[in-house]
Amino acid sequence: MSKRAEKFRQMSETELKAQEQDLRDQVFRLKFQMAMGNAESLKKLQQLRRDVARVKTMLAERRRAEGR
Repeated sequence: MSKRAEKFRQMSETELKAQEQDLRDQVFRLKFQMAMGNAESLKKLQQLRRDVARVKTMLAERRRAEGR
């Protein structure tokens, strides 16, 4: 398992939700920069999107475990 996934697994549900929002904001800003021609790198965008998916997966796993 990746170090990033382990980091997310150790967070509480509240922290995960805040992290998800922060990552989404970063993705938005990076996409905006890319559209304006001030792109960092495509790899950064891909990594952010994967992190958003990881956080969503962790939240879904916890909801299933709780029976929601």
